[in-house]
Amino acid sequence: MLSNDLDAYWMPFTDNRSFKADPRLLVSADGMYYGTQAGTKILDATAGLWCSNAGHNRKSITEAIQRQAAEMDYAPNFQLGHPLSFAMASRVSEMLPDGMDHVFFANSGSEAVDSALKIALAYHRAKGDAARTRFVGRERGYHGTNFGGISVGGIVNNRKHFGPLLPGVDHLPHTLNIEQAGFTRGQPEWGAHLAEELERIVSLHGAETIAAVIVEPIAGSTGVLIPPKGYLERLRVITKKHGILLIFDEVITAFGRLGRGTAADFFGVTPDLITMAKGITNATVPMGAVGVSNEIYSTVTNAAGFGIELFHGYTYSGHPLACAAGLASLNLYRDEGLYERASAMAPYLEEAVHSLVDAKHVIDIRNLGLVAGIELSARDGEPGRRAMNVFHDCFDNGLLIRVTGDIIALSPPLIIEKSQIDFAVDRLREVLARTQ
Repeated sequence: MLSNDLDAYWMPFTDNRSFKADPRLLVSADGMYYGTQAGTKILDATAGLWCSNAGHNRKSITEAIQRQAAEMDYAPNFQLGHPLSFAMASRVSEMLPDGMDHVFFANSGSEAVDSALKIALAYHRAKGDAARTRFVGRERGYHGTNFGGISVGGIVNNRKHFGPLLPGVDHLPHTLNIEQAGFTRGQPEWGAHLAEELERIVSLHGAETIAAVIVEPIAGSTGVLIPPKGYLERLRVITKKHGILLIFDEVITAFGRLGRGTAADFFGVTPDLITMAKGITNATVPMGAVGVSNEIYSTVTNAAGFGIELFHGYTYSGHPLACAAGLASLNLYRDEGLYERASAMAPYLEEAVHSLVDAKHVIDIRNLGLVAGIELSARDGEPGRRAMNVFHDCFDNGLLIRVTGDIIALSPPLIIEKSQIDFAVDRLREVLARTQ
């Protein structure tokens, strides 16, 4: 490729100048591997971006998309419908907690989050609680990059460049404490008390002003923050006590990452709304979704007079190709028992990543399900530089990882083999040993 072939595309979340000076391009994908222009195979230890849960180039999904494109490429979903969107909503609702039988479609995790926030506001207004407009997010939370998502999110660089954002948003403290709970396998024993900070926020603003609390069961994009034992349960108790909705952002955790359909199922905590995306179509066609409790759905729809009940939606909500991909993905997860496989492989991944406890620069390791975070010490005055060097070195030597700040995140496809876990961990150890 000529250098100017790269100029037109303003790449997201990328150091564009550095990348275009030394590009690393993927040109093919199959199973557990990407392929480069040079023909090198790259083991995908991150499922793309937490999303290709069944691996790449799965024939049944590809064929479903092709068939649907040939039969009907697009259909509007405003005052009309097509069968696949209803079938997909039914299939998704089957995996949601009891009492959550409704699904609203979007096109990404970011859109799913903004949809959930708007649904929460619509619910309280329909109940006559229009004063409930405030949201509570969490420090180091990631909820996409739309204005609602970055407002309730807690990543400084995602927020500080874009003005005041949504008014009336507060944040809980994050739950990571390496000093108290470093190198924890699974859920930390320390930290459930941090949920009590919600009571302080309630006392500050008044429960009658708060619409919803939104948290990721596992905060992925900020470096794999595992919830302490009892933390999510306590949030559920406090929100119910004050009539506040609880939203689980499961864009990463839904569809098998923890060996279950949802983290709500894994942790045994039922929220009022669940946002989903990524694995919903195995990342083949963009799609997002919001699981909605029966109480919220019936309250909003029954409160409306004639006509539209929720003034919200997207041109591509429930897109036929996305629905075809989603149904094929759900069938594949079921037919190959991939959730159960993830659960069975999780202990092996845990042992493997924790073997890096003595690796150079490693200051913490944390894991749950098929997710692991390996935190590195930062270089003085250059936060994130060490991990980015590791990222590049790993890629150049056949391994794709994800880095955020100085944290390495692993979230492999659910089809990963033990030998591939061994390869990933051995390669990481080698790269860390030569990293300055």
